[in-house]
Amino acid sequence: MTKDLTWRKSTYSTSGQQSCVEVAYPAVGVAVRDSKNATGPALAFPLVQWRAFLGRV
Repeated sequence: MTKDLTWRKSTYSTSGQQSCVEVAYPAVGVAVRDSKNATGPALAFPLVQWRAFLGRV
């Protein structure tokens, strides 16, 4: 799943920052991964849960 996705990092992140996450938008939901481990695992969330998370952050 994660190979074919276009991953995005916040525009507030700089190349020197070590603690960033990246997000991608597959056909359904949102995928999140650690930017330091691009080939590692990713978490997948249904869109409704992602929106609830963003609403609370």
